[in-house]
Parts: sequence; C-alpha cells; structure tokens
Amino acid sequence: PTVLFQVKCSEEKSRKRFYACSACRDRKDCSFFQWENEKVSEERLRVREEQNRLKQPAFSHSEYCTRFREFVSLPLDERRFCVDCQLLLLPAEWSAHASHQSLSDDVTVARLRRPSLLLRALENKKSNAQYLFADRSCHFLLDVLCGLGFKKVLCIGTPRLHELIKIRSTEDKTNTMKSLLLDIDFRYSQFYTQQEFCHYNMFNHHFFDGKEAVDVFLDFLSDEDGTKAVMVADPPFGGLVKLLGHTFSKISETWRRHRRAGAYSGEIQERGVSQMPMVWIFPYFFEARILECLPTFSMLDYQVDYDNHPLYKLGTTGRKQSPVRLFTNLCPKDIILPKDEGYRFCGVCERYVSAENRHCAVCNACTSKNGRPWKHCAECGKCVKPSWRHCSSCERCVLPDHHCGQTGCYNCGDPTHKHKACPLKHKK
Repeated sequence: PTVLFQVKCSEEKSRKRFYACSACRDRKDCSFFQWENEKVSEERLRVREEQNRLKQPAFSHSEYCTRFREFVSLPLDERRFCVDCQLLLLPAEWSAHASHQSLSDDVTVARLRRPSLLLRALENKKSNAQYLFADRSCHFLLDVLCGLGFKKVLCIGTPRLHELIKIRSTEDKTNTMKSLLLDIDFRYSQFYTQQEFCHYNMFNHHFFDGKEAVDVFLDFLSDEDGTKAVMVADPPFGGLVKLLGHTFSKISETWRRHRRAGAYSGEIQERGVSQMPMVWIFPYFFEARILECLPTFSMLDYQVDYDNHPLYKLGTTGRKQSPVRLFTNLCPKDIILPKDEGYRFCGVCERYVSAENRHCAVCNACTSKNGRPWKHCAECGKCVKPSWRHCSSCERCVLPDHHCGQTGCYNCGDPTHKHKACPLKHKK
C-alpha cells in the first residue's frame, strides 16, 4: 500500500498530490509513482505486478519455518549460512550457492537465537536502514519493562529487544515474557514462527501475510489472561512522524477493543479513554511533532545508543552523546534511569534527568534536551542551547553566525510566520 503525498510547485504556486511507497524514499528500491487522478493503463498495471512478484521473498513464512526445523536438526558441520543471499542453507542447496560467501562453522543454536548478529544490517537510509540497540540500552529497556510488571511486549522494529526477551524467558522459566516482533525485514521469517514474527510495514499498518498475520497480532493484544502489554517501537528516523503517530494510535485503539475493561490498575488515559502503554524511540529534535500526534507522551532524558551507528553511541560529553530518546505515555517518575550513568531524580519535575540537565527556576522545569546545560533567555521566555544568542532582528535565539530574514514558512514561503502557524497548511 502507498501513501498520498503533496508537493508544492513554486513556479505555479500550486500543490500536486501523488501516491508513492510508504516505506521507501529511494526510487531505486521502490519506483512506484502515480499522480492522484492519473489513469493507469493495463500494460503499466501488468508491469507493476511483475515487479512486485520479483521482489517477493523466496519462500513463504510457513516454508521458512519448515526449513528452520530441518536446519536445526542437522549436525553442526552441515549447517551453512549464505552471506550473499542471507539465507540458511539446506544440504541440497549447497551446490547452487557454491560460488557465494558462506558461513559454515559454528552456526550453533545459540547463534540462531541472535539473528540480528547473523544477518547483515540493511544500510539504505532512505528505506530500511537498520540501527540495532547496543546491549546496554537493550538490557535497560527490558529491565524497566519487567520492573513495571509487563508480560507482553509488542516489538515494532526492535529485533534486538525481541531476541533478548526470548533468551531471558528461556533462561528463567519462572519469569517468562511473551514477545511479538513486527518488522519490514522479511529475513527474520527464517528464524521465528508465525506466532513470533510478522512481516509488517509500520508506516501504513500493513501486514504482508494478510489475515493470518492480523489474527496473530489481534490475539497477542488480547488480555484474556490478564497480562499487561506494552508496545516498544524504534522506527527509521527519516520516517514521517504523522504516519507513525497514526499507526501507533490505531494500535492503541485496537488494543482497547480487544481487552477487558479495568483489567489492571494504573491505566493510562486521555480524555477518559484508556491508552495502550507505549515507548517510541526517536531523536529528541522530533519532540514537538511527536507530542502534536500523541499529546499524552513525554520525553525522557535516557540516551539510547546503537551498535552500528557512528554517532548514536554512548558518549560522555557534548556532541558525542546520542540524540535518541524515549518518548512514552508511561509515568516518567516510574522509569528509573541508571544512577551509574549519571542520571538523577529531580523532585520538582518528578522524573529522572541527565547529570547536566539543570532545573530552571523561571521555566520551573529541567529544560535541556541534548544532555548539555541550557541557559534561560528572558526575551524568548524559555531556555535555549548555550551556543545560541538572542537576535533582536529575528526576535528569537539563533546561532551567532546566522543570516537574518532567511527563515519563514516552507509551506507557502511567507517570511512572517512558520509552518506551524500557516493558514494554508490544511488546505488542499
């Protein structure tokens, strides 16, 4: 399924709408493009169907499951993984992959429980770039969820968390937790059953395996056994916030329909309506957009770091710190951030904050977003980054080397207001 986009034509001072892929921003990955009222020929439809067929996985999910059972029954010296095709190989397939790079030693059951370490991370930033939680962040998240009493975790784009949940549940039978992974990377179908993984597009809430996968999702959200469920999502940072917010709202609405009223205490509510507990992992500079979509959310100071990202890793000072944060509708004071990493509790704000996030008496809040101390600007009436200076011409705080008058509304081009206040932004 596609999404309807709108583009502004500066020369014509008009807007045109078109359909394009909801998941890929790179036309090399998905070339679909169609103007809103465009008539499509039969030949073009036929070409599209053929392109879709060629991009389908080599096997169905049930076939992958059958192959996996056969694979783990093989002796260790007969287990091979094709690095080029990213595929677990059966002995009959060795000759067809003879010229490919393969991993043929030590493909143990323990390694198969960590497929994110076996699979090559996807790297296209315009479609499906995969940045995987570092162990520090993954263990912290799971410890918090366990401490809050959750027994089910809906993992959206978080394969590392899904792996850790399954490993811990295997090691500790007395404290089991269920997990369902929803991810656009179909390669995980090789390692998980249909009850553990669904091939899924979070930008339009689409299940690629149809009703069968939807039923798995609905069954997971139901709480007939009284267990508490929580959603944890780690979307691509280039994705449209509005699409993600719409998807997560739909999931919350579905959860509300498939649960027993008053199943457990401490429910999250918005305007008297119960909300599914959620954690959305995203950079702090998207805070305003996220809160616009999901007003019950708040941003925590915890810095999420990733194994395979050059910048989003645990640092000590300044710009070395990861900008990725937790956005959640859970009560901030209930999420205890690790003291050994410098986090402390602010009694006024009633939440844990980073070591250098100082409480501003004027704003009556710990205002820093990036982990560095911020300063209060009396003219703006709010705290800003320490590197910013107040510009009387622009009437706001900006970087010292900025050029006055170069900001305005990107929607209509008017320099007197921002897009947020644009009177034309909702007109089509």
